[in-house]
Amino acid sequence: MTATQDTTQLTSHRTTRRTSQLTSRLTSQLTPQLTVRPAARRPAPGSAGATSTAVSTGSMRALLTCAVLTTPVFGIVSLTQAFTREGFDLLRHPLSMLSTGDLGWLQIGNFWITAVLTVAGAIGLRRVMRGTPGGTWAPRLLLVEGAGLAGAGVFSMDPGDGFPAGTPLGAPAGMSWHAMLHMASGSVAFTALIAACFVLGRHFARAGRARHAVASRLGGLALLLGNGWAMSGGRAGSLTLCVGVLVAMAWVSVVAAAKRADLGRR
Repeated sequence: MTATQDTTQLTSHRTTRRTSQLTSRLTSQLTPQLTVRPAARRPAPGSAGATSTAVSTGSMRALLTCAVLTTPVFGIVSLTQAFTREGFDLLRHPLSMLSTGDLGWLQIGNFWITAVLTVAGAIGLRRVMRGTPGGTWAPRLLLVEGAGLAGAGVFSMDPGDGFPAGTPLGAPAGMSWHAMLHMASGSVAFTALIAACFVLGRHFARAGRARHAVASRLGGLALLLGNGWAMSGGRAGSLTLCVGVLVAMAWVSVVAAAKRADLGRR
């Protein structure tokens, strides 16, 4: 009996050991191997990673600076001409009419420069707003605005209603092909800028910045109403359009300045 009991215990011990080994092997095969890696570190000052980050931030700041400059460049050049060129009346003549006459090249260049600044600024905003509500469409709409401004520079309006000095009063009898393309380009630019302001309003609303959201929508509304009043032939429509354009552009410049300041806090 004793020999039989010893044999039984030995067999049981071997079976238990084999079962334990088999279980250990299966567990090691089924359990995913976890590799503990050291936490990512910020690039050390002077390293290649730090230099790359500095260059990227610097380029974004430069692009956003372009967006900041759009309003002062366009506004100063346009209004300086509006108050100094003989025969121009901001109550009757749109800023686009400054592209006519001997000094028309000043406003044409103003359109082109503003277009380049707008496109560069849109690229900068796309980078800093990536992944946020409105971060895709606001920059895209500003790119369209830039294209519209470039078109307005390529195609000029017709002289009329006493400007340039010596032009007969009243609207021209007809509209040239380049004047029609100028109007179409301007409409594209205005529509895109209005839409961009409302998209920025959504961007700030989703971020919990109610005042910025309201300001964005008011900027778009100012241009929408100013342009609508001008297109309807309302009194001093060219003035309301000028105010609406500058207000909407100014708000985009403010947004770009704020985003540029945020980069300095990172």
